[in-house]
Amino acid sequence: MLYTIGVGSRNPAKLKAVKRLFEPLGSAVISVDVPSGVSAMPQSDRETRQGAVNRSLAVLRESQAEIGIGLEGGVMDIDGEMYLCNWGALSDRNGCTITAAGARIKLPEALRDGILSGLELGDVIDRYAAKKDVRKAEGTVGILTNGRLPRDDMFYHIVTLLWGSYEFQLK
Repeated sequence: MLYTIGVGSRNPAKLKAVKRLFEPLGSAVISVDVPSGVSAMPQSDRETRQGAVNRSLAVLRESQAEIGIGLEGGVMDIDGEMYLCNWGALSDRNGCTITAAGARIKLPEALRDGILSGLELGDVIDRYAAKKDVRKAEGTVGILTNGRLPRDDMFYHIVTLLWGSYEFQLK
């Protein structure tokens, strides 16, 4: 099936992940700059997931896309340790919304401390890695995995989970 897929972000890593899956299938992918409706630095799985859902639904309101995809990064706490978390949501015009999450990786104390002081992870990781716009390139996950898992690959995994679940429901 050919769809117009709207991605609720202009972030190159997120767009690359969605295009990688959908363009070979013949679907058009558009970028729609929409708000997440959650804090700039989501602090839990629940908040990060909600940001992804909000983005996927906003894409449908703000564009002619048949499918809206929201991808959101955040952090979550387990027993006093902070982990990177990522969520995705796929919504269609029939009221279906599917969510899926990606890999988790523990953040070094320096990153955790920066976030707890009120900074966004994107700003903290730029200083930590001595780079600029890490969030638009390899992402924190790419830095912390020594480049073995860049951000777009992690989001590609989530988008694949979403699309496979959606296809399964269409049967």
